Amino acid sequence: MGDRHNPKTEPPANVEKDPEDWISGDDPMTPAQASYLKTLAEQADDPDAYNDGLSKAEASKRIDALRGKLGL
Repeated sequence: MGDRHNPKTEPPANVEKDPEDWISGDDPMTPAQASYLKTLAEQADDPDAYNDGLSKAEASKRIDALRGKLGL
């Protein structure tokens, strides 16, 4: 039984979807996304990266880009 895959400890390889493929990607960004994006934009000295009207998918892409820029 040791060879069985345990989804609780080993998530499947395809867990991450492109934000464009998210069912709720067009919904407004979550408060957590907004807070994190604002923090990253300040750290990266890129105030234009933050916008109140972003969708979940757009916010996710900007967060990823800023994390890359900051080396996180």
